[in-house]
Amino acid sequence: MATQEEGKPSRLTRLREQHYWLDRLLRAVTRYQAQYGDYYAAAITYFSVLALVPLLMIAFAIAGFVLRGNPDLLERLQTSITTSVPNPAMSQILERVVNEAVNKAGAVGLLGLLGALYSGLGWMTNLREALSAQWTQKPEQPPMIKRMAYDLAALGGLGAALVLSFGISAFGGFGRRMFELLGIADTLGAAIVLRVLAIALSLAASWLVFLWVLTRLPRQPVAWRDSLTGALFAAVGFELLKQVGQIYLNSVTSSPAGAAFGPIIGLLVFANLASRFILFTAAWTAVGQAAERRGAAPQPPGPAILRPVVVQPRMRVATSMGLFGLGALASWLWRRFR
Repeated sequence: MATQEEGKPSRLTRLREQHYWLDRLLRAVTRYQAQYGDYYAAAITYFSVLALVPLLMIAFAIAGFVLRGNPDLLERLQTSITTSVPNPAMSQILERVVNEAVNKAGAVGLLGLLGALYSGLGWMTNLREALSAQWTQKPEQPPMIKRMAYDLAALGGLGAALVLSFGISAFGGFGRRMFELLGIADTLGAAIVLRVLAIALSLAASWLVFLWVLTRLPRQPVAWRDSLTGALFAAVGFELLKQVGQIYLNSVTSSPAGAAFGPIIGLLVFANLASRFILFTAAWTAVGQAAERRGAAPQPPGPAILRPVVVQPRMRVATSMGLFGLGALASWLWRRFR
Protein backbone atom coordinates (compact mmCIF):
# COMPACT_ATOMS: atom_id res chain seq x y z
CA MET A 1 0.00 0.00 0.00
CA ALA A 2 1.47 3.29 -1.09
CA THR A 3 2.14 5.71 1.67
CA GLN A 4 1.04 9.29 1.45
CA GLU A 5 3.82 11.66 0.39
CA GLU A 6 4.92 14.13 3.03
CA GLY A 7 3.29 17.51 2.57
CA LYS A 8 0.70 16.21 0.14
CA PRO A 9 -2.93 16.76 1.25
CA SER A 10 -4.98 13.67 2.06
CA ARG A 11 -7.77 12.42 -0.14
CA LEU A 12 -10.38 13.68 2.30
CA THR A 13 -8.80 17.14 2.27
CA ARG A 14 -8.87 17.22 -1.53
CA LEU A 15 -12.49 16.09 -1.55
CA ARG A 16 -13.40 18.82 0.91
CA GLU A 17 -11.70 21.40 -1.28
CA GLN A 18 -13.56 20.14 -4.34
CA HIS A 19 -17.01 19.71 -2.78
CA TYR A 20 -18.33 22.53 -0.65
CA TRP A 21 -21.28 20.50 0.64
CA LEU A 22 -18.92 17.83 2.04
CA ASP A 23 -16.74 20.40 3.74
CA ARG A 24 -19.77 22.11 5.25
CA LEU A 25 -21.20 18.80 6.43
CA LEU A 26 -17.96 17.77 8.15
CA ARG A 27 -17.54 21.20 9.75
CA ALA A 28 -21.11 20.96 11.03
CA VAL A 29 -20.35 17.55 12.57
CA THR A 30 -17.24 18.98 14.23
CA ARG A 31 -19.14 21.94 15.67
CA TYR A 32 -22.00 19.73 16.83
CA GLN A 33 -19.62 17.51 18.76
CA ALA A 34 -17.51 20.39 20.07
CA GLN A 35 -20.62 22.14 21.42
CA TYR A 36 -21.86 18.99 23.23
CA GLY A 37 -24.81 18.40 20.93
CA ASP A 38 -25.53 14.88 22.18
CA TYR A 39 -25.63 16.00 25.82
CA TYR A 40 -27.99 18.87 25.07
CA ALA A 41 -30.14 16.51 22.99
CA ALA A 42 -30.45 14.15 25.98
CA ALA A 43 -31.67 17.02 28.20
CA ILE A 44 -34.13 18.17 25.53
CA THR A 45 -35.41 14.59 25.17
CA TYR A 46 -36.09 14.31 28.90
CA PHE A 47 -38.04 17.55 29.07
CA SER A 48 -39.81 16.76 25.78
CA VAL A 49 -41.27 13.58 27.24
CA LEU A 50 -42.08 15.38 30.49
CA ALA A 51 -43.75 18.34 28.77
CA LEU A 52 -45.53 16.67 25.85
CA VAL A 53 -48.74 15.51 27.51
CA PRO A 54 -49.48 18.60 29.68
CA LEU A 55 -48.66 21.00 26.85
CA LEU A 56 -50.91 19.11 24.43
CA MET A 57 -53.71 19.08 26.99
CA ILE A 58 -53.46 22.83 27.57
CA ALA A 59 -53.18 23.61 23.86
CA PHE A 60 -56.17 21.52 22.84
CA ALA A 61 -58.25 22.62 25.79
CA ILE A 62 -57.84 26.17 24.50
CA ALA A 63 -58.49 24.99 20.93
CA GLY A 64 -61.63 23.23 22.13
CA PHE A 65 -62.98 26.49 23.54
CA VAL A 66 -62.00 28.55 20.49
CA LEU A 67 -63.08 26.10 17.78
CA ARG A 68 -66.18 24.73 19.49
CA GLY A 69 -68.32 26.10 16.65
CA ASN A 70 -66.06 24.66 13.93
CA PRO A 71 -65.67 20.91 14.60
CA ASP A 72 -64.34 20.18 11.11
CA LEU A 73 -61.31 22.45 11.56
CA LEU A 74 -60.72 21.07 15.05
CA GLU A 75 -60.79 17.52 13.68
CA ARG A 76 -58.27 18.43 10.98
CA LEU A 77 -55.97 19.90 13.63
CA GLN A 78 -56.25 16.71 15.65
CA THR A 79 -55.41 14.65 12.58
CA SER A 80 -52.38 16.84 11.82
CA ILE A 81 -51.06 16.29 15.34
CA THR A 82 -51.59 12.53 15.48
CA THR A 83 -50.18 11.88 12.01
CA SER A 84 -47.00 13.91 12.60
CA VAL A 85 -45.36 11.10 14.60
CA PRO A 86 -43.92 8.05 12.86
CA ASN A 87 -45.20 5.33 15.17
CA PRO A 88 -48.84 4.08 15.23
CA ALA A 89 -48.74 3.36 18.97
CA MET A 90 -47.57 6.90 19.65
CA SER A 91 -50.32 8.23 17.41
CA GLN A 92 -52.94 6.35 19.44
CA ILE A 93 -51.61 7.78 22.69
CA LEU A 94 -51.61 11.32 21.31
CA GLU A 95 -55.09 10.82 19.93
CA ARG A 96 -56.41 9.79 23.35
CA VAL A 97 -54.69 12.74 25.03
CA VAL A 98 -56.07 15.21 22.48
CA ASN A 99 -59.61 13.81 22.70
CA GLU A 100 -59.57 13.97 26.51
CA ALA A 101 -58.28 17.54 26.43
CA VAL A 102 -60.99 18.63 23.98
CA ASN A 103 -63.84 16.79 25.70
CA LYS A 104 -62.85 17.88 29.20
CA ALA A 105 -61.52 21.34 28.47
CA GLY A 106 -63.08 22.77 31.61
CA ALA A 107 -61.36 20.21 33.85
CA VAL A 108 -57.91 21.44 32.84
CA GLY A 109 -57.51 23.79 35.75
CA LEU A 110 -54.83 25.90 37.31
CA LEU A 111 -52.84 22.90 38.55
CA GLY A 112 -52.57 21.46 35.06
CA LEU A 113 -51.60 24.85 33.69
CA LEU A 114 -48.82 25.23 36.27
CA GLY A 115 -47.52 21.74 35.51
CA ALA A 116 -47.49 22.51 31.80
CA LEU A 117 -45.70 25.79 32.37
CA TYR A 118 -43.05 24.16 34.58
CA SER A 119 -42.26 21.36 32.17
CA GLY A 120 -42.57 23.61 29.14
CA LEU A 121 -40.17 26.19 30.58
CA GLY A 122 -37.63 23.46 31.37
CA TRP A 123 -37.87 22.19 27.81
CA MET A 124 -37.61 25.68 26.31
CA THR A 125 -34.66 26.66 28.52
CA ASN A 126 -32.63 23.61 27.47
CA LEU A 127 -33.56 24.05 23.82
CA ARG A 128 -32.53 27.73 23.80
CA GLU A 129 -29.25 27.01 25.57
CA ALA A 130 -28.49 24.19 23.11
CA LEU A 131 -29.21 26.33 20.06
CA SER A 132 -27.14 29.20 21.47
CA ALA A 133 -24.24 26.79 21.96
CA GLN A 134 -24.41 25.65 18.33
CA TRP A 135 -24.27 29.29 17.23
CA THR A 136 -21.34 29.73 19.70
CA GLN A 137 -23.17 32.53 21.44
CA LYS A 138 -22.05 33.57 24.90
CA PRO A 139 -24.68 36.06 26.02
CA GLU A 140 -24.83 37.49 29.50
CA GLN A 141 -27.16 35.51 31.73
CA PRO A 142 -30.12 37.70 32.81
CA PRO A 143 -31.68 37.37 36.26
CA MET A 144 -33.73 34.23 36.79
CA ILE A 145 -37.14 35.95 36.71
CA LYS A 146 -36.24 37.85 33.55
CA ARG A 147 -34.88 34.71 31.90
CA MET A 148 -38.05 32.78 32.74
CA ALA A 149 -40.15 35.58 31.26
CA TYR A 150 -38.09 35.47 28.05
CA ASP A 151 -38.40 31.68 27.87
CA LEU A 152 -42.13 31.88 28.46
CA ALA A 153 -42.50 34.40 25.64
CA ALA A 154 -40.41 32.15 23.37
CA LEU A 155 -42.61 29.18 24.30
CA GLY A 156 -45.71 31.17 23.39
CA GLY A 157 -44.17 32.24 20.08
CA LEU A 158 -43.27 28.65 19.22
CA GLY A 159 -46.79 27.56 20.10
CA ALA A 160 -48.22 30.19 17.78
CA ALA A 161 -45.89 29.05 14.98
CA LEU A 162 -46.97 25.42 15.53
CA VAL A 163 -50.65 26.35 15.45
CA LEU A 164 -50.10 28.28 12.23
CA SER A 165 -48.19 25.37 10.71
CA PHE A 166 -50.94 22.90 11.62
CA GLY A 167 -53.45 25.28 10.10
CA ILE A 168 -51.42 25.33 6.88
CA SER A 169 -51.34 21.52 6.84
CA ALA A 170 -55.10 21.41 7.37
CA PHE A 171 -55.69 23.34 4.13
CA GLY A 172 -55.20 20.07 2.28
CA GLY A 173 -58.72 19.09 3.35
CA PHE A 174 -60.16 22.11 1.53
CA GLY A 175 -58.55 20.95 -1.70
CA ARG A 176 -60.15 17.53 -1.38
CA ARG A 177 -63.52 19.12 -0.65
CA MET A 178 -63.24 21.23 -3.79
CA PHE A 179 -62.50 18.13 -5.87
CA GLU A 180 -65.50 16.38 -4.28
CA LEU A 181 -67.74 19.29 -5.24
CA LEU A 182 -66.44 19.04 -8.80
CA GLY A 183 -66.99 15.28 -8.81
CA ILE A 184 -63.38 14.38 -9.61
CA ALA A 185 -62.12 13.42 -6.17
CA ASP A 186 -61.65 9.75 -7.10
CA THR A 187 -59.72 10.32 -10.33
CA LEU A 188 -55.98 9.64 -10.72
CA GLY A 189 -55.20 13.27 -11.51
CA ALA A 190 -56.96 14.48 -8.38
CA ALA A 191 -55.10 11.91 -6.27
CA ILE A 192 -51.75 13.08 -7.65
CA VAL A 193 -52.60 16.76 -7.14
CA LEU A 194 -53.78 16.13 -3.58
CA ARG A 195 -50.63 14.14 -2.78
CA VAL A 196 -48.37 16.87 -4.13
CA LEU A 197 -50.43 19.51 -2.31
CA ALA A 198 -50.15 17.60 0.96
CA ILE A 199 -46.36 17.30 0.63
CA ALA A 200 -45.99 20.98 -0.29
CA LEU A 201 -48.15 22.14 2.61
CA SER A 202 -46.32 19.86 5.03
CA LEU A 203 -42.94 21.19 3.89
CA ALA A 204 -44.19 24.80 4.09
CA ALA A 205 -45.49 24.24 7.62
CA SER A 206 -42.27 22.57 8.76
CA TRP A 207 -40.18 25.30 7.11
CA LEU A 208 -42.10 27.97 9.01
CA VAL A 209 -41.59 26.24 12.36
CA PHE A 210 -37.89 25.56 11.83
CA LEU A 211 -37.31 29.11 10.64
CA TRP A 212 -38.74 30.35 13.92
CA VAL A 213 -36.67 27.83 15.90
CA LEU A 214 -33.38 28.74 14.20
CA THR A 215 -33.82 32.51 14.32
CA ARG A 216 -35.76 33.37 17.47
CA LEU A 217 -34.97 30.66 20.00
CA PRO A 218 -31.22 31.30 20.44
CA ARG A 219 -30.45 33.73 23.24
CA GLN A 220 -29.26 36.26 20.66
CA PRO A 221 -31.69 36.37 17.71
CA VAL A 222 -30.32 35.44 14.29
CA ALA A 223 -31.18 37.31 11.09
CA TRP A 224 -33.94 35.70 9.02
CA ARG A 225 -31.85 35.64 5.85
CA ASP A 226 -29.14 33.64 7.63
CA SER A 227 -31.52 30.73 8.26
CA LEU A 228 -33.72 30.48 5.16
CA THR A 229 -31.77 27.59 3.61
CA GLY A 230 -31.17 26.03 7.02
CA ALA A 231 -34.92 25.95 7.72
CA LEU A 232 -35.54 24.36 4.31
CA PHE A 233 -32.82 21.79 5.01
CA ALA A 234 -34.49 21.06 8.35
CA ALA A 235 -37.97 20.75 6.82
CA VAL A 236 -36.87 18.27 4.14
CA GLY A 237 -34.65 16.35 6.55
CA PHE A 238 -37.40 16.12 9.17
CA GLU A 239 -39.78 14.54 6.67
CA LEU A 240 -37.11 11.99 5.78
CA LEU A 241 -36.40 11.45 9.48
CA LYS A 242 -40.05 10.60 10.09
CA GLN A 243 -40.00 7.99 7.33
CA VAL A 244 -36.75 6.42 8.56
CA GLY A 245 -37.95 6.66 12.15
CA GLN A 246 -41.13 4.78 11.29
CA ILE A 247 -39.14 1.87 9.87
CA TYR A 248 -36.77 1.83 12.84
CA LEU A 249 -39.49 2.13 15.46
CA ASN A 250 -41.54 -0.64 13.87
CA SER A 251 -38.51 -2.93 14.06
CA VAL A 252 -37.82 -1.97 17.68
CA THR A 253 -41.41 -2.38 18.88
CA SER A 254 -41.73 -5.82 17.23
CA SER A 255 -39.58 -7.38 19.97
CA PRO A 256 -41.17 -8.69 23.24
CA ALA A 257 -39.81 -5.75 25.22
CA GLY A 258 -40.95 -3.37 22.52
CA ALA A 259 -44.43 -4.84 22.56
CA ALA A 260 -44.71 -4.06 26.27
CA PHE A 261 -43.00 -0.66 26.25
CA GLY A 262 -43.47 0.24 22.59
CA PRO A 263 -45.06 3.69 22.98
CA ILE A 264 -42.56 4.82 25.62
CA ILE A 265 -39.57 3.51 23.66
CA GLY A 266 -40.93 5.03 20.47
CA LEU A 267 -41.47 8.42 22.11
CA LEU A 268 -37.98 8.46 23.64
CA VAL A 269 -36.23 7.38 20.44
CA PHE A 270 -38.14 9.80 18.23
CA ALA A 271 -37.67 12.72 20.64
CA ASN A 272 -33.93 12.06 20.84
CA LEU A 273 -33.54 11.73 17.07
CA ALA A 274 -35.54 14.91 16.50
CA SER A 275 -33.50 16.82 19.13
CA ARG A 276 -30.21 15.75 17.59
CA PHE A 277 -31.40 16.65 14.14
CA ILE A 278 -32.53 20.14 15.20
CA LEU A 279 -29.20 20.86 16.88
CA PHE A 280 -27.25 19.49 13.92
CA THR A 281 -29.30 21.71 11.61
CA ALA A 282 -28.37 24.71 13.76
CA ALA A 283 -24.69 23.74 13.52
CA TRP A 284 -24.99 23.23 9.74
CA THR A 285 -26.60 26.66 9.34
CA ALA A 286 -24.07 28.36 11.61
CA VAL A 287 -20.97 27.02 9.83
CA GLY A 288 -22.45 27.97 6.47
CA GLN A 289 -22.96 31.57 7.54
CA ALA A 290 -19.49 31.70 9.09
CA ALA A 291 -17.95 30.51 5.80
CA GLU A 292 -19.88 33.12 3.83
CA ARG A 293 -18.64 35.86 6.10
CA ARG A 294 -15.04 34.65 5.81
CA GLY A 295 -15.33 34.42 2.04
CA ALA A 296 -16.80 37.88 1.61
CA ALA A 297 -14.49 40.36 -0.07
CA PRO A 298 -13.12 42.93 2.36
CA GLN A 299 -14.50 46.42 1.93
CA PRO A 300 -11.98 49.07 0.82
CA PRO A 301 -11.13 51.63 3.47
CA GLY A 302 -12.65 55.05 3.29
CA PRO A 303 -10.75 58.12 2.09
CA ALA A 304 -7.98 59.25 4.38
CA ILE A 305 -8.56 62.67 5.94
CA LEU A 306 -5.49 64.47 7.24
CA ARG A 307 -6.10 67.01 9.94
CA PRO A 308 -3.14 68.93 11.43
CA VAL A 309 -3.12 68.71 15.16
CA VAL A 310 -1.08 71.22 17.17
CA VAL A 311 0.14 69.71 20.38
CA GLN A 312 1.14 72.22 23.01
CA PRO A 313 3.55 70.83 25.60
CA ARG A 314 2.43 71.04 29.17
CA MET A 315 4.98 71.42 31.92
CA ARG A 316 4.53 69.99 35.32
CA VAL A 317 4.75 72.24 38.35
CA ALA A 318 7.98 70.70 39.58
CA THR A 319 9.64 71.13 36.20
CA SER A 320 8.55 74.78 35.99
CA MET A 321 9.91 75.55 39.49
CA GLY A 322 13.21 73.84 38.67
CA LEU A 323 13.66 75.85 35.49
CA PHE A 324 12.79 79.07 37.35
CA GLY A 325 15.37 78.32 40.05
CA LEU A 326 18.03 77.45 37.48
CA GLY A 327 17.42 80.76 35.70
CA ALA A 328 17.68 82.69 38.97
CA LEU A 329 20.99 80.96 39.85
CA ALA A 330 22.45 81.68 36.42
CA SER A 331 21.46 85.38 36.76
CA TRP A 332 23.13 85.65 40.19
CA LEU A 333 26.34 84.02 38.95
CA TRP A 334 26.46 86.39 35.98
CA ARG A 335 26.20 89.48 38.22
CA ARG A 336 28.76 88.05 40.69
CA PHE A 337 31.62 87.28 38.33
CA ARG A 338 31.29 89.72 35.51
